[in-house]
Amino acid sequence: MRAVSRSLRQPAVIVWLCFLAACAAIIARAHFSADLSAFLPRAPSEQQRVLVEQLRDGLVSRLILAGVEGGDANGRADVSRRIAATLRGDKRFSAINNGEANGQARDERFVFEHRYQLSSAVTPERFTEAGLKDALADSLDLLASSAGMITKDLLPHDPTGEVTALVSRLDSGAQPAMQDGVWASRDGTRAVLLAQTASAGSDTDAQAAAIAAIRAAFAQAAPGATPYRLLLTGPGVIAVETRDTIMRDVRWLSAASIVLIVVLLLAVYRSVPTLLLGLMPVMSGVAAGVAAVSLAFGTVHGLTLGFGTTLIGEAVDYSIYLFVQSAGVRFDGRRESLKDWVASFWPTIRLGVLTSICGFASMLFSGFPGLVQLGLYSIVGLSTAGIVTRFVLPHLLPQGFAIRDVSRLGNLLARLAARASRLRVALAVLLLAAAAALLMQRHGLWSQELAALSPVPKASQDLDERLRADVGAPDVRYLVVVSAASEQAALERAEALARQLQPLADAHVIAGFESPAQYLPSDAAQRARIASLPAADVLRARLALALHDQTIRVKPEVFEPFIADTEAARAQPLLRRADLQGTSMALGVDSLLTERDGRWTAMLPLRAPQGSDVQAQKIRAAVTASRVPDALFVDMKAEADHLYQNYVHEDIRLSLGGFAAIVVLLVLALRSPLRAARTLAPLVAAVIVVIAGLALAGMSLTILHLIGMLLIVAVGSNYALFFNYRAHADDNAVSPQTLVSLVIANLATVLGFGLLALSNVPMLKTFGLTVGPGAILALLFSAILAPRSDLSR
Repeated sequence: MRAVSRSLRQPAVIVWLCFLAACAAIIARAHFSADLSAFLPRAPSEQQRVLVEQLRDGLVSRLILAGVEGGDANGRADVSRRIAATLRGDKRFSAINNGEANGQARDERFVFEHRYQLSSAVTPERFTEAGLKDALADSLDLLASSAGMITKDLLPHDPTGEVTALVSRLDSGAQPAMQDGVWASRDGTRAVLLAQTASAGSDTDAQAAAIAAIRAAFAQAAPGATPYRLLLTGPGVIAVETRDTIMRDVRWLSAASIVLIVVLLLAVYRSVPTLLLGLMPVMSGVAAGVAAVSLAFGTVHGLTLGFGTTLIGEAVDYSIYLFVQSAGVRFDGRRESLKDWVASFWPTIRLGVLTSICGFASMLFSGFPGLVQLGLYSIVGLSTAGIVTRFVLPHLLPQGFAIRDVSRLGNLLARLAARASRLRVALAVLLLAAAAALLMQRHGLWSQELAALSPVPKASQDLDERLRADVGAPDVRYLVVVSAASEQAALERAEALARQLQPLADAHVIAGFESPAQYLPSDAAQRARIASLPAADVLRARLALALHDQTIRVKPEVFEPFIADTEAARAQPLLRRADLQGTSMALGVDSLLTERDGRWTAMLPLRAPQGSDVQAQKIRAAVTASRVPDALFVDMKAEADHLYQNYVHEDIRLSLGGFAAIVVLLVLALRSPLRAARTLAPLVAAVIVVIAGLALAGMSLTILHLIGMLLIVAVGSNYALFFNYRAHADDNAVSPQTLVSLVIANLATVLGFGLLALSNVPMLKTFGLTVGPGAILALLFSAILAPRSDLSR
């Protein structure tokens, strides 16, 4: 007990305990998140800004698509109606659409009552004698067509055909099929429903609550053992699934990694107290890393915690080196003993820590906050683990501390290492084969699309595509976006853009477009349209003249309802956004007109012609011709791919910078470019072999593999240094104890990194598949390429 008390009074131990207490206080207040927007650019271009906003809160981010399968068509329709009825009273949803006739009737009534405010065809020319004559001719011709029955009822109220034109324009997009009065899939095997959440798509907690509400409504609509099955997809659903996948993987991978490393260390130490002492630097590093990220960012991402698994695998190496390599040093509290260990072993460990920090430091300069978090977490964690190992852990070791005898294993490893140089020819052949494989695979080696980083499983992507096609949800690849300081200014600018886009639609350059002003015209447009309506006596006179020479004779008195409606419209108040509630047009306005940070954004999605892409040059010319400030044409897929290319270019620069920093550090520390090259040679060889193996396995490389390559160098440098640099060693030999410590440390690192290969999250999986095998090869190649004199006893 006196020894423990004496240890706790050491200044270094006191500082360490205070530091841990401060970290615990910070972590207790930390906020943890799984929002993948942390891996979007911090300073995007204007086009990328649109992409980022769409991914967070854009056009379809609040849409949840539901499908009901099983049973017969009539049963599916009943379930759909009951779900819709339940959800329409839920404040978590701003709109529920499943094609029911009551909703359609409400839309038709709204369009009829406000046709003169909604129709862009309402101009002063429309109500001149000539304009009325042409409009009447079109309506009377339609009367003789197959739509004559509908037109006959509308004609006395709407001889100019505003309702028909509006309905045609609003229904111009892809529409779901109907079956038993509700929307159904194209093949008729499921009923489909579209829900819009009241909360932003980026609010995953609110999205999760909305999803739970839909599931509860389905359980109520189809109780018990029914043949029906609910399918859900949409950005919010995918975001919640991704968040849950990240958090689930982080939990079980971290737990499994800790368990396996603990089992490994117990097998070596055969002592629980020694195990706990060995884990102190690791736990200190994890606490310091989480606290540093919380202070710097305010939020700790789940992937950052998942990456902590790798920190556990590497940081535990330092105590392994201390315990195993110092088998001949007794820690009895004397200053001389501590000096002996520091002089013999710490320089190599310190240099290994510094090379790892150089590798992770490159992430600090990334334009993506998520990668900066990973870099900061790793640097602070590894630094803390190294400092605790050097300044705190020796004071905590009891008098006479020693681990079990590992000399037998050490001697075996020494004999194997002495023969390792015989494999240099085999290694050269392997490297040549790997280089040839990379040369043959060079054209398809790198993925060129952002989708390569998608954490969404293929099955979920296929379901989303099917249900999106069923309901005719917009693909939103092509988008014209304009922003303004107010809602009215945004609507006016959207109308100006629409005047330039309509000729492109007429010429079939685009198949069509949507605009929030279709559903909610600006106040200026509404006033102009209402002002176009003549007074009742003027309109009556012009209408009588327009009826002359028509192919179908109609008495002027038939159109008295039309005159009454126009007179009533002249006194109607202007349409407001609230007036659209309860109609499907509210969904359009809510999706296409958004406010963020006091700035309003209007979005005009474009539909590409069937089977082809749009002509971007003509669209950009039309946008320019509109002379609308802040208007942008965005090809969302092109911008996503461009964003990914920015990722790649930046990551190449950062990886090269990190590698250069490691090279400079080694040259300065080893005081010899040749010894630095010897240290780096096995690490570069490991990188080449791992990447060749991934390419031969059919995997396209992403930016995450680039980071993984750098981590192989950073982690593997610890092994290479012990084979190439042993300060104060009499014969410059690698001792059996050192070899044992390297093997145990390597196993711990592989357990930390390798388990990530089992993750469903692309970032973690990639690190596991890259760094896990790379760490093993780095150790083997370091032994093979070590100078022969280093292995002689």
